[in-house]
Amino acid sequence: MMATDYRRFLNPEVVSKLKGMELKARMVVEGFIAGLHKSPYHGFSVEFAEHRQYMPGDSIRDIDWKVYAKSDRYYIKQYEEETNLKAYLLLDCSASMGYSSGASPQTKFDYALTLAASLSFLMIKQRDAVGLTTFADQIMQYIPPRSAAGHVHVLLHQFANLTTASTTDLALPFHEMAERIKRRGLIIVISDLFDDPQRIISGLKHFRHRKHEVIVFHILDPREKDFAFSGEAIFEDMETGERITTLPWQIKKDYVRKFKDMVELISSECRQARIDYYMIDTATPFDKALYAFLAKRERLY
Repeated sequence: MMATDYRRFLNPEVVSKLKGMELKARMVVEGFIAGLHKSPYHGFSVEFAEHRQYMPGDSIRDIDWKVYAKSDRYYIKQYEEETNLKAYLLLDCSASMGYSSGASPQTKFDYALTLAASLSFLMIKQRDAVGLTTFADQIMQYIPPRSAAGHVHVLLHQFANLTTASTTDLALPFHEMAERIKRRGLIIVISDLFDDPQRIISGLKHFRHRKHEVIVFHILDPREKDFAFSGEAIFEDMETGERITTLPWQIKKDYVRKFKDMVELISSECRQARIDYYMIDTATPFDKALYAFLAKRERLY
């Protein structure tokens, strides 16, 4: 089963090329990793850093039993060597992510899973810690960041078992995660961003307010961008089941204009907040999109 998972999410040719690439943090993050990322720490330390509340997925070996004896609550000990760059993958699992017009061989969700798997492999290879949060209209699952090589197996197993469901509410999961994550790190959002743009922006800016670096991958099907449908069509909302019958060419002009306005609003707000925004459509070969993203980060940072 695991071999199949690797073939599905980590193409061997892509993996071989990733071995020579890096994903560098642009801003100061709370950690230290041999000069790869900027850090507020001056040197490497194994001293105790802080406690944080135990969460499902944490190793029980890290529980501070003395604190438990005093408070009857589980807390985890964290050390400075554990505070290398921590990356948090926020993966949209709402029903709209399961869409494919047939203009590309993958649904948006399958494309997003492949992207998440490759980024996980890349960052764990460079000894960064990677966690996963899946969400739709609320947080569905949270796996804390780990940097151990074996953690990629944990993430791949989760990717292989994920499905899309429910409606979209990006703001609530964003605000909840912004409050939960205490130390500065890297937030990577992978979503089609089909929600109220103002609420999306509010959630993203909450991460920046907490000093996190943020990357947004806006995953879209080509037809969602150009609305190039022909003939009478029935459009069904994948999240509510609502249907409308229309002639696409009659509404195409208005749709494309509103779509461009939405993208411009989100992208401009991201630029102002120093959030990296990347739009990718599922017809773009995955490896081409990923290499272009990494190469651009390398040039800029």
